[in-house]
Parts: sequence; C-alpha cells; structure tokens
Amino acid sequence: MKIRTLKNRLLLSFLTVNIVLAVSVFCLGYRVVRQQIFERTQKQVNRYLDSARLFYASEIENIGSRMKLVAYPCNIDDFDLEHLRKVLDIDYLVRLTAEEAPHCESRIVQKVLETAAPVGGTRLVSREELARMPEDVRKRARIPIRDEGAQEPIYLEGGMVKEYAIPLFDADGRLKAILYGGRLINQDYSFVDKLRILVFGEEEYRGKPVGTVTIFQNDIRISTNVLDEQGQRAIGTRISLAVYESVIHQGRRWHDRAEVVGHWYRSAYEPIRDVDGNIIGILYVGVLEEPLRDIAARILFLFLLVVALALVLAGLLAFILAGSISFPITLLLEATQKLARGELTHEVPAETPIEELNELARSFNEMSAQLRQREESLKISNEKLAELNKSYLDLIGFVAHELKGMLASAVINAYSLRDGLLGMLNFKQKKAIDSICRNLDYLDATVKKFLNLSRIEREKLEINKQPIFLRKDIAEVSIQTFAKLIEDKQMTVINRIDPTIRVNADPDLMQIVMNNLINNAAKYGVEGGRIELSSRLLNGKVEVEVYNDGRPIQPNEIPMLFKKFSRLDNPEKKKVKGTGLGLYITKQIIEAHGGSIRVEPRANGNAFIFQIERK
Repeated sequence: MKIRTLKNRLLLSFLTVNIVLAVSVFCLGYRVVRQQIFERTQKQVNRYLDSARLFYASEIENIGSRMKLVAYPCNIDDFDLEHLRKVLDIDYLVRLTAEEAPHCESRIVQKVLETAAPVGGTRLVSREELARMPEDVRKRARIPIRDEGAQEPIYLEGGMVKEYAIPLFDADGRLKAILYGGRLINQDYSFVDKLRILVFGEEEYRGKPVGTVTIFQNDIRISTNVLDEQGQRAIGTRISLAVYESVIHQGRRWHDRAEVVGHWYRSAYEPIRDVDGNIIGILYVGVLEEPLRDIAARILFLFLLVVALALVLAGLLAFILAGSISFPITLLLEATQKLARGELTHEVPAETPIEELNELARSFNEMSAQLRQREESLKISNEKLAELNKSYLDLIGFVAHELKGMLASAVINAYSLRDGLLGMLNFKQKKAIDSICRNLDYLDATVKKFLNLSRIEREKLEINKQPIFLRKDIAEVSIQTFAKLIEDKQMTVINRIDPTIRVNADPDLMQIVMNNLINNAAKYGVEGGRIELSSRLLNGKVEVEVYNDGRPIQPNEIPMLFKKFSRLDNPEKKKVKGTGLGLYITKQIIEAHGGSIRVEPRANGNAFIFQIERK
C-alpha cells in the first residue's frame, strides 16, 4: 500500500470530492442541455408535423372551396374548362357526365358517385392519366430516381395529386355531371416552401434551410426544400429503411433524429393515405440538427469553463484547508520525534484556528510535562535500584565466597568421617554422616551457582574459547560426576555423542552447562529410565541433545524453564531440591558462546537441545 502524507491525502480527498461533484454537475448540465434543446426541439417538430398535416388538408379544401364558388351554367357543354382551370389555379380540370363517371380512374370521383357529395383527398395518378394532362404537368411528374449503383437513369412512374370532386345536379336534383380537378404534388414547391416559411421562417444555417418540409410518393421525395450536397432540392432521393419500415409498412408516425441527404435532422414522418385509407406517401417536417449541436456545444463549453474555474478555485481552497490542518499536525509529529529522542522540554504551540488541534496540542504539552516529571522520578528510582542491585550482587558474591571457603573444609571433614579415615562409625553414625554429606553437596552446588550468577550479573563472565572434544572432555566427565546419583535411581545412560566432534568453547563453562543438564536429567527423570546424549552437525554448528524419560513438560510451562529463580509448580519438582538457577545459568553461558538452547517435550520425556560453534 502506497503511503502518503496527511496533507497529500487530505488534498487528494478534497480534489476527489470536487472532481466527482464537477463531473456530476457537468453530466447534469449535459442532460439538461440535451433535454432543453434536443428533446424540446423533437417535441416541437412533432407539433410542426401536426400543423403541416392541417395545412396540407386545408390546401385540398381550398381547391374544393374555389370549385364550389363557381356559378356553373345549366348546359354542361357551355363549360370553358381551360379558362376555369386557370381561374381555379389548378393543374387539371375534368368534366364527366353521369354516364362517364363510373369509368373514371379516380377513386375520389367514385366516392362522389357513392355519396352524391363533394369529396377531396390525395391519390396516385398513372402514367396513362398523366398523358392526358398538360405538358408542363407531365414534365413535373417525370422525376429521376437517385439510386446508387444504377447503370441507367430510372424515372418515377405516375404522380401524386391533391384532388377535389363535386357533383353537378339538374333542376330536378338528378346528378348530371361530376367536375374534378387538382394539383400535381410532384415538383410543386409552392406548398412545401409556403409551409416552411409559415412554420420555420426563412432562417438558414451555412446555406441550408434550418426547417424543411417534404412530401414523398411512396418512399421517393417528390416535393421538398431539403438540399443535397450541390445545393439543389433533393428530388428523387429515397427515405431511409428504418423510416420506410415504420411509416409505410406499419403505418405509424416516426419521430427521432434521422440522416436526411447526408445531414442529421430532428425529424417527424407520418403516412399520407388516399380516400380508401391506403398509404401512398409520407409527409415530413424536420429541423437541421447542426445549429442545435453548435448551440449545445457553446452552452456546454461555457458550462464546462465555469465548472473548471470552480474546480480550480475549490482546488486552491482545498490546498489552503489541507495546509491549515496538516501544518499543526506536522509540528506535533516533529514534537513526538523529539520526544522519542528524549527532548522532553519541547512543546507545541496551541494557537491554530481549529479548536480540536489546539486541544490536541495542549494535551501533548501536558503529556510532555508529565513525562519530564516521570523521567526525573525514574532517574531517582533507577539510581536507588542500581545501588540496591550493587548491594545485592556484592552480598551474593561475598556470601558465596565466604561459604565456599568454609564449605571446602566441612566437605573434606564430612567425607573423611563417612569413609572411615578418622575411625570406624556405627550404622546410625554412618547414616547421619551420609545425610550431612548430601546436604553439603547440595550446599556446595548452590554456592557454585550463586558464584556463577554473580559473575553473570556483573557481566564478568569471561570466556576463554579453545578446541575441546565434546564427548571426552565434557560429556563423559559430567556422567562420571553424577554416576552415583544415576546409579541410585537405576537409570541407564546412553552416550551417542560423536567422539570426533570438537567445539570451540570455554571448557569450564561448558562443563557447567553439561553438569546442569545431566544433573537435571538424573534428578527429574523417572527411576529405571534412561538418559540419552546425542549430537549432529547442522549448518556449521554442533547440535547436542540431552534426553531423559519423565513427565513431558506442558507448553504453558516452557516459558518458565530458563528464568532466574523459577521452578515448575508440580509434585515431581517439589520433591527435588533446587534453586531455579541451573537452566538460567546454562542459557546465559550458551548464548554467550553465540549459541541457543531449547526444550522439546517428547511422548515419554523431555529433550534439552543446544547449539554451539563447531571447531
């Protein structure tokens, strides 16, 4: 884990929060801009399409209104159809007698026959019907279809017209004729341009009209103010497949962004149906998306600029705030480092604008003062303890030294009495002197241990290393020393120490180590058990193991073994006299030689194992 300073961590935390807030605000702003510009525009386009549909229907009704206002003569042969067509401002005008009407191609005429009432609507006209219309109308209907990959130009067959038909009756109210006429939508730009100006105005963007209107015959543009890449009206281009599927096949209104002749528009499409409800074309309105995107980009840029400035300002404030928090803590850290080095007189100023930091500084200063008092008190106590310890060590050394001299004489005399050198003893006298000798041996061993302890405590344990044979010079001597104790407990000694192994150690100190371990093995081992000594080479050192049968030492007892004046609290140990110094002295000697010692409880006993430098 990477470690950072408090100031950097605070600054990073503040900046992270600010960046998250800035990104959130920007995303919210983007959503609002998108909703307010693009989604509102799309809804407006849908309303524009509603207006276009009404305007389209009113165009048809206008044709019918003008036809109804004409005063027709009683004799239908007196009609001047060409003059009337020009007056009505339509592309064609046809008069049919009641007998001719049933054979007319127009479904609108058929509806008049069925209802005997005026009918208007949109319908498709065939190429044959167009051939009977004026030449300029035929030319308008001929639109080349712009299909990519077409080898030869393909022209649109037929056309689409806005048509109205009215019945004419005689004086008796019988149908005598039907008059119908209309305007060809193909390349009739007056309607789409008038609707564009009415709904969108004349606004343009980079040479393209912002608002566009289109009428499709099936899926082919036949009247539009959408411009192609050459700046010409995109007549003869096709609608996209998605819109075609939705509007022509499914008969549903389609409203979304759409690519129209290479440009994106917010668009709305709906089907144009004939008088029978069949879909024959599409009415479209759309708003160029490019100016909307540019407006949105400018708004978002300004919004981003404001957010960035706010982020920079927040970063500066975060830097100042992080510094105001971290600086007192840095001073406190320096003070704790000085305190750790023992400079107990150093104090921290408690004059920051943050109350909690001031309280922390005052608490630190109080702690420093208390530590100074405690340091002085400890110094006095340590001086007293040093004097007491010196007195204790002097006492141990003096007592042990004085006792050693007196014991030597007492031991000689006691053994002389026991061995009959000063005369024969009776049974009771010999039994008493044996007890005295055992106690003198224990006292002699205790005095030696106290002398060794005194040397260790005074750090005067001089080590004179020399090459020695571990088995011959140390182990066999210790076994011989405690031979009587081993014999009395009927124990078996197995010595597997390699006779060729030599160690680099102080022979007297190593003798103390081996004596303590074998003495303990004999004292605390079970009667009739075994004592086994072994050795092995390990990583350039010699590892020696002294094992004896007995009660395995419990895991919670192991930490007590090598402590000074410490003895295990169990019945077996209480039966045997001891000072609790043997293993402590053994451990100190081994470690002074650069080795180590440990105990390993076994199934039926314990093994004391130490390592020492090999020669």
